[in-house]
Amino acid sequence: MEKHSQTNKKRIAILGSTGSIGRQAVDVIRRHRDLFEVELLTANNNSGLLIRQALETDANNVVICNGDKYREVADALQPHYIKVFAGMDSVCDLVTSDNIDIVLTALVGFSGLRPTVAAIKAGKVIALANKETLVAAGAIVTALSRAYNAPILPVDSEHSAIFQCLQGTSGARLAKIHLTASGGPFRTWDKESIAVATRDDALKHPKWDMGSKVTIDSATMMNKGLEVIEAKWLFGVRPDQIEVVVHPESIIHSMVEFDDGAVLAQLAHPDMREPIQYALSYPDRLTLDNRKLNFAELGQLTFYAPDIEKFPALGLAYEAIALGGNMPCIMNAANEVAVKAFLDGEIGFYDISGIIGETMSGVDFVSEPDLDTIFMTDREAAAKAVSILKTHCHR
Repeated sequence: MEKHSQTNKKRIAILGSTGSIGRQAVDVIRRHRDLFEVELLTANNNSGLLIRQALETDANNVVICNGDKYREVADALQPHYIKVFAGMDSVCDLVTSDNIDIVLTALVGFSGLRPTVAAIKAGKVIALANKETLVAAGAIVTALSRAYNAPILPVDSEHSAIFQCLQGTSGARLAKIHLTASGGPFRTWDKESIAVATRDDALKHPKWDMGSKVTIDSATMMNKGLEVIEAKWLFGVRPDQIEVVVHPESIIHSMVEFDDGAVLAQLAHPDMREPIQYALSYPDRLTLDNRKLNFAELGQLTFYAPDIEKFPALGLAYEAIALGGNMPCIMNAANEVAVKAFLDGEIGFYDISGIIGETMSGVDFVSEPDLDTIFMTDREAAAKAVSILKTHCHR
């Protein structure tokens, strides 16, 4: 039995629906059922939540990437006329469907690149929450976006803030982006204490509720480095036009400065539903039952320069984007390996940046990679990082 879409609704695919961004996207759609409907949900392993989301949203298709869980999901959903598929190949095929208007890419890590490229080549609107796509292959992805008329709308809170600040500023010359950072859990720690920080210490983010990988990236400030690279490609600016500023209150999500010295900022309490909803509803702005700002209660907002000595991962990201080519891809692959090792208790906190730096020095640099080279680079850099990791484990 085929389900038919109502043409007045935007039809959404959520890649990574069981993760932090995906769950909040489902919540946004739940609150605006008159405007959105779910065509596709995908998950890697969380079959139970995927089943519940599919039933709640009446999704047309779902993909469980872990093939071992296919039968469980199929048995639960096929009686409800929800089509079930397995594997990343199915994700890449389904995102090209004529029944999809917007693809929200909320997968974590390099795995988001392949389905995002498939969706772009099908001319879909991309609501991008997977920053690694532009980190690893920014030049390629942005060129494809232009060629296939597939706009990329940012979902990260910082990039959404920049995007929102740029609305209605046609003709104004952008001089600088001020990319705000919370500073993570170790902002006030000294370097010696950070060196012996545990997994649990690093996962205690002071402001945002995120997945474990992103939370560790925030603790190392690599997350901000990834966002610097992403901002370069999203907004067509040079790295020296992107300034990271630590803003512990996390109220200003980013600022843009123009040639005349005027600075526009986007402010809100930390709540990822706002940038998710803006990307899905753009160019319209919808109501949201989030906590509203009370400026008298805020009192003050503070800002600090980032400490590269305490957070060397941020410096590595600036080095990677300055070199360009496949170096950001090398850096990202090493970071994924190192963060997993830290979460698994195999290495110390500063080993993360150590492994990244060694990998960046140990993998062949390609100045103008094509997409095949990017995928090869990711594999080679991950393997190199694993070999370096083994030496760190025995220190």
